[in-house]
Amino acid sequence: MHNNTKTAVLLAGLLGLFLVLGQLLGGTQGLLLALLLGGAFNFGMYFFSDRLVLRMYGARLVAREDAPELYDMVDRLRRRAGLPMPAVAIAEQEQPNAFATGRNPEHAVVAVTSGLLTHLPAGEVEAVLAHELAHVKNRDMLITTIAAGLAAAIGFLPRLIFFGGGRDDEGHGHPAIGLALMLLAPLGAMIIQLAVSRRREFEADRVGAELLGRPQPLATALQRLDALAHRIPMDIIPAAAPLAQVNPLAAHGRGLGSLFSTHPSTARRVEALLALPVAR
Repeated sequence: MHNNTKTAVLLAGLLGLFLVLGQLLGGTQGLLLALLLGGAFNFGMYFFSDRLVLRMYGARLVAREDAPELYDMVDRLRRRAGLPMPAVAIAEQEQPNAFATGRNPEHAVVAVTSGLLTHLPAGEVEAVLAHELAHVKNRDMLITTIAAGLAAAIGFLPRLIFFGGGRDDEGHGHPAIGLALMLLAPLGAMIIQLAVSRRREFEADRVGAELLGRPQPLATALQRLDALAHRIPMDIIPAAAPLAQVNPLAAHGRGLGSLFSTHPSTARRVEALLALPVAR
């Protein structure tokens, strides 16, 4: 199954879970509330996600005079990708990492941490940027925004219906069912959201390697990022972790939390990269 088809299936599953949850908890009223709530969450995420994500990472927008080498590198790669120039941002985080945000290529932001510029050589920084511009080219920010909005709404909907008394006259919304769904539905939503995120990372690796002309620099950069992410912690909330190029919470990944990784394993990503036809 093609990667985009798999992503569409996952998003459809997330939406279906959301609507079924509304129906089970509140009958017809719950279903309508789910539609309204999902629309409101995604409207907000669509128009304001870039500002929210930048704030989460403590990132600031920079002009060319602030970081000329970084800015020119982004400009060169975006021309190669046929994209408009995105805004460029730097997050004052010691862990080397990067992310892209924004609702479409015309409103995109490509951000790197200060640690990325410190710890990686220029060729690997370029590879990291190529991966993020691949996300922009693939319009992954919109997909992850929709997934995040629905996942957040799924976590909120059971509480709204359960405590707000949103039950119809047909007896839907039994308290025991509501309590069980309030606990289990967000877990299911998170699993689907993480599957969407992991699927898009493989595709961004592939397109990033195409922009570079060869996969080796990106494969090497991913290995370095992963190793440093396990040694250098990042001060970031879990909700923002799926946007980063490698899991920024790897240094804290112990116990049950490590079962719900926001990213595919670096070893699998490197293997997939080096298996590409453009490999030398």
